[in-house]
Amino acid sequence: MRVDVPTMNYLMVDGEGDPNKSQSYSDAIEVLFTVSYAVKFMVKKGELTIDYGVMPLEGLWWADDMSAFSTDDKSGWKWTMMITQPDFVTKEIIDSAIADVRNKKNPAAISKVRFDALSEGKCAQILHVGPFSEEGPTVEKVHQFIDSRGKLTGKHHEIYLSDIRKADPAKWKTVIRQPMEYWA
Repeated sequence: MRVDVPTMNYLMVDGEGDPNKSQSYSDAIEVLFTVSYAVKFMVKKGELTIDYGVMPLEGLWWADDMSAFSTDDKSGWKWTMMITQPDFVTKEIIDSAIADVRNKKNPAAISKVRFDALSEGKCAQILHVGPFSEEGPTVEKVHQFIDSRGKLTGKHHEIYLSDIRKADPAKWKTVIRQPMEYWA
């Protein structure tokens, strides 16, 4: 399916390497959720008094040489892990939450967190149900859709809708998204 994705603000951490073996990947996930929850409670208890749910984890995935981007060897993978922030969350709130988290817990990746906008625009996306190791055919469907209508652009994007610590891998839900240049 083709979608038009608006510009959104994210907490982001960049890294590289196999996400299954990399301590920096685990550290990125930890700090993203820690800061996102700190932001949530600052907003809820602050002047805005808005309560909202923290959004799911998302990831952008690529390699310097995309022909070498393989699920067999993930050591050359590059990634940006991120969590969407509501429009009413400002840089000042983020900076305050990061300072608070640094003072209270000081997670390993706190210095790597950034607040940035992502503009993807026209994208193809599909829901994959099942373990990450079985995403290949779903990703191929997205690429075929793009090839028949335009050109692939940008970075492979995944949105993790399931809590993989609790859900059966056969039921994991992941949105697969790929920016595209649309011709037809």
